[in-house]
Amino acid sequence: MTLRLNADFACRAAVHPAPEAWVASPMAGVERLMLDRVGGEVARATSLVRYAPGSAFSGHRHDGGEEFLVLDGVFQDETGDHPAGTYVRNPPGTSHVPASAPGCTIFVKLWQFDPEDLTPLRADIAALPRAADPLRPGVLVAPLLARQDETVRIEDWVPGARVPLLAPRGLELLVLAGGFTEGGEAFGRHAWLRLPPGHRGVAVAGPQGATVWAKAGHLAQIRLPPGA
Repeated sequence: MTLRLNADFACRAAVHPAPEAWVASPMAGVERLMLDRVGGEVARATSLVRYAPGSAFSGHRHDGGEEFLVLDGVFQDETGDHPAGTYVRNPPGTSHVPASAPGCTIFVKLWQFDPEDLTPLRADIAALPRAADPLRPGVLVAPLLARQDETVRIEDWVPGARVPLLAPRGLELLVLAGGFTEGGEAFGRHAWLRLPPGHRGVAVAGPQGATVWAKAGHLAQIRLPPGA
């Protein structure tokens, strides 16, 4: 069965995590909070995924690529331990057997790679140097990925900063710490905001500032798995 959740990519979408929003996955001890999804069990998907201590997911191949950020705990697979703050890109064609002995929560995106992007990546976001953005006062940026059609970065916003949100090819934000308001809506830790191509707006960092994961450019061309 095809599920369509926040599947109109020409529209703004926002999700604020709540306990009742988590749903069981096919594997015991693994739960998902779906942010957007088009497809069945194989889907173009953006989700928060929570592994209970000692849980695992069966081995699988990512034909459309997988991108994830460990939010808490330790995510594990054949390549080793991935503690909180680890950002990973597994290109199309890669496979693994994910698990977590201590438990973890990850933010994960599936079937959203350019098929020609075959470069794996692993980074510790806490170790990345930040640089002031000359065009946006109060914003520090740590790039994770820079391609012609896609950028991924970590941004630190100082308290009260007014941050332009310009999305000529679309923009996604996930709050890692602190919070902000946008369009009269408040976003706290692990809240998610997707802005469509052509959007122009402003976010205002809260009194504690904000640290956000930001991805831009990828919504100009939507890729779906076969049959979705």
